[in-house]
Amino acid sequence: MPYKLLGCALLLVSCSPAQDQPQIRAQDGAPVKGKAVVAFVDGKPVLADDLLPVVRNQLLQLRRQQYEIENKGIENLINGRLIELEAERKGIPKEKLLESEVDSKIADPTDAEVQAYYLGQRSNRPFDDVKGELRTQLKQARIQQARDKYVQSLREKAQVTVLIRPPRVTVSIDPSRLRGDPKAPITIVEFSDFQCPYCRKVEPTVKELLAKHPEVKFSYRDFPLRDIHPQAEGAAESSRCAEDQGKYWEYHDVLFASEKVDHDAQLDIARKLRLDEKKFEECLSSGKSKSEIDKDIDAGTQAGVNGTPGFFINGIALSGTQPLSAFEKIISDELAAQNRNSSAGAKNP
Repeated sequence: MPYKLLGCALLLVSCSPAQDQPQIRAQDGAPVKGKAVVAFVDGKPVLADDLLPVVRNQLLQLRRQQYEIENKGIENLINGRLIELEAERKGIPKEKLLESEVDSKIADPTDAEVQAYYLGQRSNRPFDDVKGELRTQLKQARIQQARDKYVQSLREKAQVTVLIRPPRVTVSIDPSRLRGDPKAPITIVEFSDFQCPYCRKVEPTVKELLAKHPEVKFSYRDFPLRDIHPQAEGAAESSRCAEDQGKYWEYHDVLFASEKVDHDAQLDIARKLRLDEKKFEECLSSGKSKSEIDKDIDAGTQAGVNGTPGFFINGIALSGTQPLSAFEKIISDELAAQNRNSSAGAKNP
């Protein structure tokens, strides 16, 4: 299996200790049964249970990097195989397929197009000195774009199934802050910060995603970046106070649409939503939701979140301000995998 070694590292308690290890004993001298040991200090064991919290996030990052490398390699192999099969079908060498089907159909850029490309480059060199070079660059870029589109068309006509799956982690949801059908097969959890400009920027994408995909349920969890966003935690607390009055999502949406998230802005939004202002302020001053926000932060940290926004689609990480297509790619792959598993289960009851 591709992740056997790293999986063992992540689940250290399941790894077998070396054969020549001495018997593991606790500080009082009693044997430590069922525990994997990774080191000894003056004869006392350092347990795998102690190591895991220290290295968890680094190992998660390594697993994700390994998957990205493997997946890119698989995509290249698939594309090469598709080109080979199409060349066989047409009865021409594979080296000639792209040349005949794509490259030969791309016209040389006009002088006007090269001029526009030059202006976009903001070069300090005179246009006449770089015109030929830029014409070549522009044509090569168009050829590559056309090749990618052609290979994608071959893929759409073929039956392609990629069996390796991205690494995933278990991330729980908060049922009280959930959008969509609770029984939907795809779960998206977002760890976010109300003061984060990137979180604000991705909000329209999230709303479009939920409008287009009824098979998705969405859970929001707080991850205020305290060191760089001093108002974020207060904003998260204010959203919990709105939740107490049954208007969490209304408050969430208006807060993200607001340019300011300070205390005055929080009160202004509460008034606009006709919340009980006295109860709202009492809730804010009590600080009662701080522990709940800490739980969200701990959950995000355990899952490997180190910035916002951080998304998990059925446990698969997707970080930053991503386009709709990035979400839809993972959703499509997850639904396809679920369908394959259902079909296999039906065949093998």
